[in-house]
Amino acid sequence: MKAVNKLMKVFVTRQLPSEGMKILSTSGVCEVCLWDSDGPLPREELLKGVQGAHGLLCLLTDKIDADVLDAAGPNLKVISTFSVGYDHLALDEIKKRNIRVGYTPDVLTDATSELTVALLLTTARRLPEGVEEVKNGGWSSWTPLWMCGYGLSGSTVGVIGLGRIGMAIARRLMPFGVKRLLYSGRTAKAYAAEINGEFVPLDTLLTESDFIVVSCSLTPETQGLCNKAFFSKMKNTAVFINTSRGAVVNQEDLYEALTSGKIAAAGLDVTTPEPLPTNHPLLTLKNCVVLPHIGSATYSTRGVMASLAARNLLAGLQGTQMPSELSF
Repeated sequence: MKAVNKLMKVFVTRQLPSEGMKILSTSGVCEVCLWDSDGPLPREELLKGVQGAHGLLCLLTDKIDADVLDAAGPNLKVISTFSVGYDHLALDEIKKRNIRVGYTPDVLTDATSELTVALLLTTARRLPEGVEEVKNGGWSSWTPLWMCGYGLSGSTVGVIGLGRIGMAIARRLMPFGVKRLLYSGRTAKAYAAEINGEFVPLDTLLTESDFIVVSCSLTPETQGLCNKAFFSKMKNTAVFINTSRGAVVNQEDLYEALTSGKIAAAGLDVTTPEPLPTNHPLLTLKNCVVLPHIGSATYSTRGVMASLAARNLLAGLQGTQMPSELSF
């Protein structure tokens, strides 16, 4: 019984893929308390579940703020998030308490970049509309411009944020015959030479690109970046794609740009809020494709993410080096 008492309590806010749960349950280090549901964790359950925990394994949808940290108490030494993003974590409060943070970068780069390319092609070539036309009888005699969209061959693509995922997207788009690859961000990237990327001011990217892909982090500078002024500088034939964070886009301004013909189409894998209410105006538009934040949703990627999140948590509990620790 003595050994059992030594086990450190960890609270896991959702049932994870088996790869992660197995690592935790067989570690001999911790006792797992689990919110065993696929549904969202209610706030009061989070505050209750985290009490006395030494470790917390959470999702992007769990807001970890001062109230949660206070509810956890002084035992809490590590937070492991099952995500590459960390804007749901109050890092200043976490730092004050000397709590370590693990996250899951890199492992979802391939899946997210693949999904971004799929969303771009789906939006530009109007695939959901095409499927609907087949189902509702709109597919009749052929006409020259029926269901025409925009192709990548000979085009200019602009990537906002050429980090890991932005670069992976660019690599995948180039074989389609993209003529120019523009990118904007804080600094020029030496590795952009691989894809002949041109570092340009944001305004240049907006006015010259046929496709604009947003893959930057959410920061105070990028919050609401894609607004009325942003869309007004784009070509009226341009396609806008966002797979980064919903809050980078002002959705009212995007709706106005799409309905007024300022831009041709938009594809979003991220929104504000998530899930997007079914009566949201963007969902009424044929030229807007919205996906339910499935960028990393492949079986293998989610399994690797779960394993990494679990190993980060155990390292934090044991005071050893994490596979992926967030520096802040």
